[in-house]
Amino acid sequence: MEEVESAEELLVKQHRKEKKELQAKIQGMKNAVPKNDKKRRKQLSEDVARLEAELNEKHENELKQLQNSKDAEKVDEVSDAVNSISLSGGEQADGKQARVTKAQKRRDKKAALEKERENRIAEAELENLSGSRHQEGLKLKQKLAEKHLQIKEISSDGHCMYRAVEDQLVERGRALGIQELRAQTAQYMRSHSSDFLPFLTNPNTGDMYTEEEFDKYCSDVAETAAWGGQLELRALTHILQLPIEVLQADSPAIVIGEEYDKLPVTLIYMRHAYGLGEHYNSVEPQKDVASEEQE
Repeated sequence: MEEVESAEELLVKQHRKEKKELQAKIQGMKNAVPKNDKKRRKQLSEDVARLEAELNEKHENELKQLQNSKDAEKVDEVSDAVNSISLSGGEQADGKQARVTKAQKRRDKKAALEKERENRIAEAELENLSGSRHQEGLKLKQKLAEKHLQIKEISSDGHCMYRAVEDQLVERGRALGIQELRAQTAQYMRSHSSDFLPFLTNPNTGDMYTEEEFDKYCSDVAETAAWGGQLELRALTHILQLPIEVLQADSPAIVIGEEYDKLPVTLIYMRHAYGLGEHYNSVEPQKDVASEEQE
């Protein structure tokens, strides 16, 4: 006997089909634009990002609708179960209650387990599409498409900000490793303590750092995997004499060191990239348009 596919399985299949169809459409769009037509290639990048975002939003809404309908069905099932219990009580009193066979119990248990598995699959699909990390990634992808860029992943090890800066400098032919960047950052902060000390407070007391606490902070910058933030970026922009642009999903870009009239170092700041939260990534030219044909 052929098994009937659940609503969740049918929807997941439909989504996969639509994603394949969109990828085929995108490939056709790419083939139709000459490689040397930079203006149309840039517009193509934006169109591709928009189409992918629209399809993801459509799939997210459909999964939410399915989940809502399933919740309504559960309410009906509970109501039916209550009614069934009431009826069976009356039947038992009359000696007419039907006896459930062991085979039927096994079939019911198997069906319940399968239903639970389907629910978990659908919930996982919904979480993937509506989760903070996925939504943040979509927004950043659209912003970067306008700049003809894409995210370049940086490992999450406490050095991510420095690694992202290091990656950007390599593209400019400047070789500065993370240890050197950290050492120079700590040195600059120590020699300009009046520019940084007022912004550092003891998390336990709320008081401004003492000189000893500030010195310990700078030592951690130089010698440990202490996470870097806006203060360290302020130091780095003076060390490198380059502006640093930080792109975020839900806020306008932040540019530090605007007094340096040069092409900025561009970093991606992500709040939901990993389980531990905040993270910095680098950027690179958008491969799917700029260099896909060469790979």
